[in-house]
Amino acid sequence: MGARRKILVIDIGGTNIKVYLSGQKEARKFPSSPRLTPRRMVAGVKAATKDWKYDAVSIGYPGVVRNGRIAVEPVNLGRGWVGFSFRAAFRRPVRVVNDAVMQALGSYRGGTMLFLGLGTGLGTAMIVNGHIVPMELGHFPYGKLTIEDYLGTRGYDALGRGRWRKVVVEVVAEFVAAFLVDDVVLGGGNVKKLTRLPKACRAGSNANAFIGGLRLWEQGWS
Repeated sequence: MGARRKILVIDIGGTNIKVYLSGQKEARKFPSSPRLTPRRMVAGVKAATKDWKYDAVSIGYPGVVRNGRIAVEPVNLGRGWVGFSFRAAFRRPVRVVNDAVMQALGSYRGGTMLFLGLGTGLGTAMIVNGHIVPMELGHFPYGKLTIEDYLGTRGYDALGRGRWRKVVVEVVAEFVAAFLVDDVVLGGGNVKKLTRLPKACRAGSNANAFIGGLRLWEQGWS
């Protein structure tokens, strides 16, 4: 991609769809919903960006993506995502990654980094010396349930703030020991519920998803 190419970044969430164009100061957004289909999403993006010109599109999708293709229908959105051609819909080159991967890419500073997105569920990704490793660690068994059941919003509501924070610290420590990571980034909407971050962790930012979307078109990432 040339330096002058304009990249449109789309961050798909259960509450809002956020869009950003390289070179712009601020992102734009419009409401999401459990009935949001890919066609409705594309129509909403085009309406929100009708005064923007772009050459390529990056999409952060809240679900499983394999080899640049959506592999599983989303939990909190409508249907029809698997097999949908975003390239045909936007008439531009498109790259699709898991939303946690996009945030991780935007947060990366080098070495081996683990990203944990504390939100409705648990988004996870790792980057090892510039190589992106998508993960679904939230589905691992933990206690009587899964890690996601404890660290996601359901876990927060069931455990209460104090116990939830302790579980976050415990799980992060286990991941650091297991993956020998140099850096841990905690993102997602629930990171603000931690008064102190676990040892060796730093807070991410939702804006990093836009940086990650731009980086998807840079050389050197795999």
